[in-house]
Amino acid sequence: MSEEIKEELKADTRPELQKKRVFVPIIVFILFIICAVFYSIHNYFYKSTDDAFVEGHIITVSPRISGIVTNLYIEDNMEVKKGDLLLEIDPMDYKVKLDRSKAKLDEAKATLKVADNEVIKTTSELDFAKNEFERYSKMYNKGISSKQEYELSKTKYSTAKSNFDSAIAKQEEITSSIKRLEAEAEESGLNLSYTKIYAEKDGLITNRNVEEGNYVQTAQPLFAIVPNKMWVVANFKETQIANMKKGQKVSIKIDTFGSKKFKGEIDSIQRSTGAKASLFPPENAVGSYVKIVQRVPIKIIFTEDVSDYNIVPGMSAVPEVKVR
Repeated sequence: MSEEIKEELKADTRPELQKKRVFVPIIVFILFIICAVFYSIHNYFYKSTDDAFVEGHIITVSPRISGIVTNLYIEDNMEVKKGDLLLEIDPMDYKVKLDRSKAKLDEAKATLKVADNEVIKTTSELDFAKNEFERYSKMYNKGISSKQEYELSKTKYSTAKSNFDSAIAKQEEITSSIKRLEAEAEESGLNLSYTKIYAEKDGLITNRNVEEGNYVQTAQPLFAIVPNKMWVVANFKETQIANMKKGQKVSIKIDTFGSKKFKGEIDSIQRSTGAKASLFPPENAVGSYVKIVQRVPIKIIFTEDVSDYNIVPGMSAVPEVKVR
């Protein structure tokens, strides 16, 4: 190929290259402006955060009494219904205590009957002695009876009153003892009922650390029940929540399910920032203070049925709230 032809080809392509060099940056700049405008418009109507997690109630189950686990009816991640029997503790010691309490109570009630009869008897004796004393007092004042008869009736009246007071005190003592024994019997009955642990809520068994034959202590964590109800706690920046309020629609993405979006709405906004509600809130009245944008926890509930999805507490979520 001759040099002239090469020069002609170069002359023909040079304007096209120059046009590309001009138009490519312009197109890129225009696309950048469009994206920036779109992002600004979207950010004006929607607020989002990746500092959000799925939350749920975790009910830790602990025994109210100590003893050996004789029967265990649960497995890891097993679904249970409210009222299901989950675990049994050996009841024999508590049954013996209940029988002993009932025996003492029956004995005290029998003693009370004797005391009641004694009160009735001393009441009759007191009434008779009182009437005799009043009669002899009148006769003595009129000079009809002797002083000896008057003193004797007075002595009988004092004795009868003392016996009556003693019988009443004995009756009250036994009554008080019966109330105490009834409380003990009720406590023994409750302890016996505590040997069986039932499910308080529907849910799944988690964190099981008990086996048949284990000796368990009072308040020792045995396992947990996680109910099916879940929600999201999103920690939005304080600069994002100006237009947020209860009932606003939310779309929720959970990392586990990729681009799947769940429907939800704002349930409530916490009345303090996360830092202020922590165990050790920051002390801002110091010379080294640095302003940091705070985050406010917002509770978001699902407005659709998510029971078919394996959503569990602790999962990461990205909620997007429509604020305008």
